[in-house]
Amino acid sequence: MREVFDEHASYIWRTFRHLGVPEADVEDLVQEVFVVVHRKLGEFEGRSSLKTWLYGICLRVASDHRRRAHVRNERAQADPAEHLAAAGELQPDVRAETRAQLQALLATLDEDKRTVLVLYELEGLTMKEVAETIGCPLQTAYSRLHAARERVLAALSASRERGRVP
Repeated sequence: MREVFDEHASYIWRTFRHLGVPEADVEDLVQEVFVVVHRKLGEFEGRSSLKTWLYGICLRVASDHRRRAHVRNERAQADPAEHLAAAGELQPDVRAETRAQLQALLATLDEDKRTVLVLYELEGLTMKEVAETIGCPLQTAYSRLHAARERVLAALSASRERGRVP
């Protein structure tokens, strides 16, 4: 269990961020994933890679979280760091800006397209692994990737026209 945590914790953290989970909730959801992993690791049959199995768990945990948040009618609050930066108290963090821009672009996608794009482009899985992870035919995964790329490019172009992205 410790080896799985050491090797995959940062991957799971990134996965939740790419799935659009609010930063304030990511740590709790990572813990939820490892609770599931602890309970079910003995059932893992190895038919897929451990990484794809973990991604499937992340998808279910994120989906459950969204459903719970909707029921509780949670409202996202502004990030306090934004107010400090606006007041000139912090130097701009280019990496944080870039991550925020990426998250905004990913937010333009529905969950199916976003999942395929994140797994293939950001996590480096093969399309065969992507299709196995999300449980769809290979051609469907390719179709979703193509549609996701088009949508992200359109959103990027629109952002540039509005002067929001360099």
